[in-house]
Amino acid sequence: MKKLNSAVERFALRHPGFGIANLMLYIVIGNAAMFFLLRMTNGAAYQFLGFEWGYVLRGQIWRLVSFILVPDSTTPFNLILSLYFMYFIGSMLEREWGTPKFNLYYLSGVVLTIVTGIVSHYAFGFSMVLGTYYVGMSMFLAFAALYPDAQLMLLYIIPVKAKWLALADIALFSVDVIAALLRGDWLSALLPVVALLNFLVFFWCEIVDQINRQRGYSRHRNAHQTIQFKSAVRQQRKKEAQQGYRHKCSVCGRTDTDHPDLEFRYCSRCAGYHCFCQDHIFNHEHFKE
Repeated sequence: MKKLNSAVERFALRHPGFGIANLMLYIVIGNAAMFFLLRMTNGAAYQFLGFEWGYVLRGQIWRLVSFILVPDSTTPFNLILSLYFMYFIGSMLEREWGTPKFNLYYLSGVVLTIVTGIVSHYAFGFSMVLGTYYVGMSMFLAFAALYPDAQLMLLYIIPVKAKWLALADIALFSVDVIAALLRGDWLSALLPVVALLNFLVFFWCEIVDQINRQRGYSRHRNAHQTIQFKSAVRQQRKKEAQQGYRHKCSVCGRTDTDHPDLEFRYCSRCAGYHCFCQDHIFNHEHFKE
C-alpha cells in the first residue's frame, strides 16, 4: 500500500498536466443529460449504456465509459441533490489535491469497478451490471478524511459532521459485506471492499501516521515519568484533607492552616520537595539525598 501511495504522489508531481480540469462538472452534466435520455426512451437506452463485460466483448466498447454517466437517481429531486453533492465533493477534492491526483483517484475507482465486472464474468459465469455508486462512496470517504469537521445535512435538515457520516457508511459497508457473505453472494461482498481499497491506496500513509501518533501519545500518557495532572491534583487534595493542611515548614513545623498569614515556598536547592515558611526559606540547611 505504501509503495502504491508513493507511486501516486510521484506521478501527480511529475505530470502536472495529466487529467481533465474540473472533471466533476463534466460528469455531472453527463449524468443530467443521460437522465433525460433515459426518461425520453422510457429506460430503454440503459440496455445500450450500462456496463456488462459480455457486451463489451461483442464490440460495444463504449460501455467502458458510458456507464459512468448513468445516474443512480430515478427522480428529478434526488438527481439534483445527488449531482450537487457529487460536484461539491469532487470540486473540494480537486482543489485540495490538484487535478492529476484527483483524476487518478476517480479513474482508479472506475477501473476497480470494471475489474469487478470482469471478475464476475469469468469467475461466476455471468456479466454483472455495475454503476458508479461505490466510486461516489469512496469519494465521500476521501472528503471526510480531508475535512472531518465539515458540516453536512443529514436528511436535508440535520447538520452532522462528515467524519460521523463516514463512520456510518463504513459500518453499512461492513453490514453489506457480512450479509453478502452469509448468503454466499461473494460478488456483492466484493463491491464495498473495492471502494475501500481505492480509499486505502490513497490514504494509507495518513492512516499509518495517525495510528503511530495515537500509539506514541498513549505510550507517553502511560509512561511512569509522565505527570498525570488530574490524578496528581486529586491525590494532593486527598492528602490535604487527611493532614489538615497544605503547606508545612520543614524547619519549624508551622502550617498554613495554623498560620494563614505566613507565606510558604519550596527550595529548589534541596533534594526532593521540601516546603519552608518565609522565616526559613533562606535560613535552613539544604536537604541532600
